[in-house]
Amino acid sequence: MNMATDAAIAVLLGGAFAVGVLGILSALPRWRALPLDRRIAPYVRDVVADDALPGGIAPVVGVMPVHGRRLWERVRGSFERMLGSGDALQLRLSQAGLTQTPAAFRGRQLAWGIAGLVVGALVVIALAVGGRMSPPAVLLPVITAAGAAVAYDMQLTARAKARRARLADELPTTLEFLALCLSAGESLLDALRRVSTIGTGELTGELRRVVLAVHTGSPLADALAEMSNRLQLPGLTRAADQVIAALEHGAPLAGVLHAQAADARDEAKRVLIEQAGRKEILMLLPLVFLILPLSVLFAVYPGLFILRLGLG
Repeated sequence: MNMATDAAIAVLLGGAFAVGVLGILSALPRWRALPLDRRIAPYVRDVVADDALPGGIAPVVGVMPVHGRRLWERVRGSFERMLGSGDALQLRLSQAGLTQTPAAFRGRQLAWGIAGLVVGALVVIALAVGGRMSPPAVLLPVITAAGAAVAYDMQLTARAKARRARLADELPTTLEFLALCLSAGESLLDALRRVSTIGTGELTGELRRVVLAVHTGSPLADALAEMSNRLQLPGLTRAADQVIAALEHGAPLAGVLHAQAADARDEAKRVLIEQAGRKEILMLLPLVFLILPLSVLFAVYPGLFILRLGLG
């Protein structure tokens, strides 16, 4: 075995030993003095919600409380501060239909990065043991870690984009159904309740959240505004703004919803035409780079073959 193989085996054994030691240390209790907020938190539980208390104060069933911040929480906090968890990430999570917080998303993204780092390190060790180690292979763990983290973020973006497309597709039909219910004499809340009960899809799920918010004491206009702000879909935002304005000024809601449904259908047609234009350009790529060269080859090759044989 050469030096690279010895170093790879040493890194593998040392990494296994370090993981074991860190696991033992993470399970040990912390003996340092508790901060002031943790000392007074058990005495104010009756006036402060449990979610607002510091972590580790409220007892968890089946888990013994351990005081102090764990190593994973500190690393996740540093990773979250480095990449950021602002309104843009919260918007993408809402558009994707996920209920997790930005901090939880960054934690999972960090876990994906660590998994990629471990996979890259194992590949490097396997290359070193097999005697195929090269200097560029040292960067493989960093590349796999960054690729895994970026892939998890791109997965969220693709999921949000796909859900936005489904919401835009369902918007005209849902508005027409709401207008039909209003024309039959139902109130707006009853129409929303009916659509959210018998309908299926992403938009009906959002309307179901609006009905639940109204039943828990939120005004209907505020619930609709919160839905439009959370999703920020142009067609849905226009429809919600028009409905809120109609509620405030007493305008007929059925006519407003019919007009918004027509606008949503026109918007869908415009988007479809734009997509068709882009697809038309993409369809030219196989024609130019595959079909046309083959046609030229079939037309020219027989003549070249005859000239080579001297039969012409």
